[in-house]
Amino acid sequence: MGVTLTKGQRISLDKGDGGKLDVVRMGLGWKAAPRKGFLARFAAKEIDLDASAVLFAGREPVDVVFFQHLVSDDGSVRHTGDNLVGGVGQGGDDESILVNLPRLPAHVDQIVFTVNCFTGQTFAEVENAFCRLVDEKSGQELARYTLSGGGPYTAQVMAKVHRVGDGWSMSAIGESVNGRTFQDLMPAIAGHL
Repeated sequence: MGVTLTKGQRISLDKGDGGKLDVVRMGLGWKAAPRKGFLARFAAKEIDLDASAVLFAGREPVDVVFFQHLVSDDGSVRHTGDNLVGGVGQGGDDESILVNLPRLPAHVDQIVFTVNCFTGQTFAEVENAFCRLVDEKSGQELARYTLSGGGPYTAQVMAKVHRVGDGWSMSAIGESVNGRTFQDLMPAIAGHL
């Protein structure tokens, strides 16, 4: 069982046995919130959230992985594909980004994970949204960050994985922002580098 992170909390990703992680999966899950009032008679509207991973060398973005660029230029980070509706996994990951930590170029020291709604729907229309980090080799969930509440925003800077010495740590960010693409979120991301 992994650690449930709160906003701003950080954990080391070193294995308990002293080993190092190889491949981690950042999974994102969500489902549409049920409609209320008169609209409750109709099925919940589908929500298309998009997960992105922005790779940094210091404070400079050097690559990005998202639904239109599924593999980083060096092949170390891979998006498994766009889910247009969410909730398919029933608690599982609707979108995933795999990170091969040993293959990351030495100059990449941070990866920031974001989620946004390209169609402009707000998180008030989403429930059970989370991101989680999983050891891909063992399948063990290492950490989970759950979004609390909805809100009138269209994006979230979720978390970052960053180098600490020769290991890696994960920090839950959880900053609500407005933006339809990862490019729109760059000013908010800059505050967490």
